Amino acid sequence: MTKVQDEKAFVGGPEGVDPEKVPKKVLKSGAKIPCIGLGTFGNDCYSGETIAAAVQDAISLGYRHIDCASVYGNEECIGTSLQEVMKRGCKREDLWITSKLWNDKHAEKDVIPSCEKSLKDLRLDYLDLYLIHWPFPNFHAKGVDVSSRDPNAKPYIHENYMKTWRQLEKLVKMGLVRHIGTSNMTIPKMKLLLRDAEIKPVSNEFESHPHFQQTELFNFLVENRIVPIAFSPIGSPCRPQRDRTPDDTVDIEDPVIVSIAKRLNVHPAVVCVKWAIHRGQVPIPLSVKRGKYLSNLKAAVSAPLTREDMEKIAGININCRLVKGQVFLWKAGQSWEALWDLDGKITPP
Repeated sequence: MTKVQDEKAFVGGPEGVDPEKVPKKVLKSGAKIPCIGLGTFGNDCYSGETIAAAVQDAISLGYRHIDCASVYGNEECIGTSLQEVMKRGCKREDLWITSKLWNDKHAEKDVIPSCEKSLKDLRLDYLDLYLIHWPFPNFHAKGVDVSSRDPNAKPYIHENYMKTWRQLEKLVKMGLVRHIGTSNMTIPKMKLLLRDAEIKPVSNEFESHPHFQQTELFNFLVENRIVPIAFSPIGSPCRPQRDRTPDDTVDIEDPVIVSIAKRLNVHPAVVCVKWAIHRGQVPIPLSVKRGKYLSNLKAAVSAPLTREDMEKIAGININCRLVKGQVFLWKAGQSWEALWDLDGKITPP
């Protein structure tokens, strides 16, 4: 059986999408990452078993890109699903699996063991991409509220971050990780990393949706050949309660998004996914409902939005950050803006 036949045999029924037809983004290494992935951060909304079942079914429908993280607490469940789909004919080399280093594992002695733990849980020999989840080593327990703070919290200290990064570089040299990257970074921090890294980041995962487009950061990443991976691409309806504030807006209720969705006869979330892909970033929406994650996947292979659509969506950017990260602040009296270097400079200690 040829590779294409084998792939098509694995797609679950006529409603699935041929994974060969899903566009790819080409990394500096020449590797190709599917332009849409399935997120796996269920917060407290979904169990690990529920997420893992969605992963298995999503791959059967044509997904090949799965975004994981150790802190999500479900990698062991997902590993069972990955083994099952590979038994059924999906080749490991046709999957793109990402994981992330959590904040309490930034110490040099902890980085490689933490990656090895993710590999063991996911039941894989290597990861396609490994990210530093946050640029801060500050830890918080699961389910804490917005007032929680790590008593040993620290600001971003570039020398310490580079010690962590050097361990990620070792993971590449050991063959445990194919590519390394960042998450929740700002331009000032990225500039320092690009200056000092031996192995440069191939991607940065960041919040991006029509109401929070982060155009300056997006352009910086593209200019430096760093693939933008967008979390919360439809507005993060399942984000933790601590990240919710009265001023938050809902992208899929925006009149521009709703109008385009009605014209295309799709859910407004699909418009957000189409916008992200057409813009040139890789969205990783989470859904555990078959109709929703299938619709998101089909958005990648159906007709793109029109230029007029893209211009209208560009006009609804209202700078509404939803995942604010207050629990990572390092001293009393700070607001969440201190995490994001809004004046173009790294917030001082």
